[in-house]
Amino acid sequence: MLVAIEGIDGAGKHTQTELLKQKAEAAGLRVGVLSFPRYGETVMARSVADYLNGKFGAIDALPPHFPALLYAGDRFESRDVIRRLLATSDVLLIDRYVASNLAHQAAKVPAEERDAFIAWLTQVEHGVYGLPHPDVTVYLDVPVAVAASLIAKKKPRTYTDAAADLHERDLDYLAACRDAYRLLARRDHGNPWITVDCVDAQEALRDPQAIHADVWDALHGLLRPQAASR
Repeated sequence: MLVAIEGIDGAGKHTQTELLKQKAEAAGLRVGVLSFPRYGETVMARSVADYLNGKFGAIDALPPHFPALLYAGDRFESRDVIRRLLATSDVLLIDRYVASNLAHQAAKVPAEERDAFIAWLTQVEHGVYGLPHPDVTVYLDVPVAVAASLIAKKKPRTYTDAAADLHERDLDYLAACRDAYRLLARRDHGNPWITVDCVDAQEALRDPQAIHADVWDALHGLLRPQAASR
């Protein structure tokens, strides 16, 4: 089973992926984990790092098809790794998968062109590149203001020396990404989506363990019955 963990920058994808891994392993499942982009692992991920560090220009200086192909290429280079982990695991958790590319690039496209762009990029990733579809996508929904405060607390990353990369420092862009994610989630694009609200009624960030409990409650019935029931 392939589970994609999605959300805008700062949504807590890494934290929830780790908590889900621990819970699934405690339930007796063999768990594989991947995170995209695979910095330091693929040729395309090095180009993604250059893009996020502004070496190819500002966000609005590039047609979205260009970065879309960089991100998709990173997964294409990793296709054998994905297949191997699927063959040797009960569940494969992927922190950022195809939907991340769809949301982040569709956010740059005029509304009237968005559906066509999403269809094109979906065909590239799953059709041309043959990447497996996720069985379910978990979308962590976080308001941009909350995400921005979490981005500011991030530890140094291997791909950039900046406190925030090209995407993270543009809050209007992050808001557009959130809108695109919500569109994909409403449509259950490509597979069932589970949306988890990560803030309370006052838009304060919920405790990560409480968020994790919601994720597990939504997922455990889909996992291997003998493990999920333990």
